[in-house]
Amino acid sequence: MNRLSRVEFDTKTLSLLLLIVVITIGGSLFIVKASTNIAFIAVMAFVVAVVSFVNTEIGLYILIVSMLLGPQFIVGGPTPLPGRGRPFTLRVDDLLLVIIGLSWFLRSAVSKELGLFTRTPLNAPIVYYFAACLISTLLGYMMGTVQGLTGFFFVLKYFEYFIIYFIAVNHLKEKKQIERFVFTMLLVCLAVCIFAISQIPAGERVSAPFEGEGGEPNTLGGYLVLMLSIAIGLLLSYGSKKQKGFFVILSFFIAVSLAATLSRASWIALIPMTLTFLYFHKKKLPIILALLLIITATPFILPKSVIQRVTFTFEQPKQRGQITIGGTRLDTSTSDRFKVWRNILTRDFASNPLLGRGITGYGFVDSQYPRVLVETGIIGLATFLFLLITIYRNALYAYRISSDPLLSGVSLGYLAAFIAMVTHGIGTNTFIIVRIMEPFWFLTAMIIMIPRIESGHVGTEPQEISAAKHANASVRHEAISQIKNANLNH
Repeated sequence: MNRLSRVEFDTKTLSLLLLIVVITIGGSLFIVKASTNIAFIAVMAFVVAVVSFVNTEIGLYILIVSMLLGPQFIVGGPTPLPGRGRPFTLRVDDLLLVIIGLSWFLRSAVSKELGLFTRTPLNAPIVYYFAACLISTLLGYMMGTVQGLTGFFFVLKYFEYFIIYFIAVNHLKEKKQIERFVFTMLLVCLAVCIFAISQIPAGERVSAPFEGEGGEPNTLGGYLVLMLSIAIGLLLSYGSKKQKGFFVILSFFIAVSLAATLSRASWIALIPMTLTFLYFHKKKLPIILALLLIITATPFILPKSVIQRVTFTFEQPKQRGQITIGGTRLDTSTSDRFKVWRNILTRDFASNPLLGRGITGYGFVDSQYPRVLVETGIIGLATFLFLLITIYRNALYAYRISSDPLLSGVSLGYLAAFIAMVTHGIGTNTFIIVRIMEPFWFLTAMIIMIPRIESGHVGTEPQEISAAKHANASVRHEAISQIKNANLNH
């Protein structure tokens, strides 16, 4: 037995040494011929790969920081394609995710006991939605509605989000990990807020770091609402006085930055977020008092730019393209969103109702739900809604069973954030925006793992599923016993 173990160990050791030698020789040949910048990037990528292979958690910390603080690069030139919306962008975290993902696959292959995909309630909905996106895009290529590689890259981007989820799910084993990851995300958010606030004196709408010319204020707004929900959830349920002080300070920085984005979709998302806290949190009085204080102080503390942004929705000078609803004329931006909803629902989606025109096959649509419908059809929209409903049910379950203050605070914050993101998606492509979805899916992995961590059954099925299976088994056993007794009596 010892001899066999030694042979297996020697085989693995020799294979690993051979791999190191091959990589070293290949890397040396590459670095000699490559430019300094490319060589530096290659060396850094190799270092991240080694670190991630040895310790996945360090790789995940690197990924969390790069989600909002990593630069991006435009693929295919800075000019949008006619009828195709904005150009596709690649970011540093895309590269890091590929490196960390490959390291994770390799580590799982070497250590078979780690497993590749942990079984979770979201596995099936994710597969269904991703399959709908992939099939609709392939059909779009065949029909000519999807052109170039843009559709392929966007589908790959969706896959990246799910890979973040699966890597995090596989790695999360204990409460301390959730605490460390959440606080890292909050610190990154604080850095993003400081950067955003530094842009205010310029008089422009603020955006996240490395957004390029013009920026994406709606993207930053959605991200800030997401993180504000987590900060408030923790403030209501968890922490020492120092920690609660940090949550208050961070919430203030987020509020200032969020106001400066001038993102109306993000401001609207604050309403369902607040109502979620008010409905689910046991101690409602502090929330009500805080709301009364904020509402009372709002007219005195709101910047003039925010008030003008709100009133502009209804007071923009008359222009071509505006629509009127209930006697109220809306500004051109809001009118365009209503027109997109109307055109897709009443006309455009009907040409390919089942599987749509493929990802990027319709052009730019700045609203999540009509975009999913026209690109992936009824089947894609059904799988997308199924995924959202499953996430909500599991988030609610995680909050209801959590007795630990940290896990309860994270669950409550996520629940409010989820409702806010669903609302944010009415006027923005929330669920495909990189800077929102990467932290969102990382937090989703935490929520899915909370019931297992809370019960101490990491590596097994969630209690809700396990209990249901046991209940079904008991029902079957009782039914069989009754049939046997009836046969004996007969």
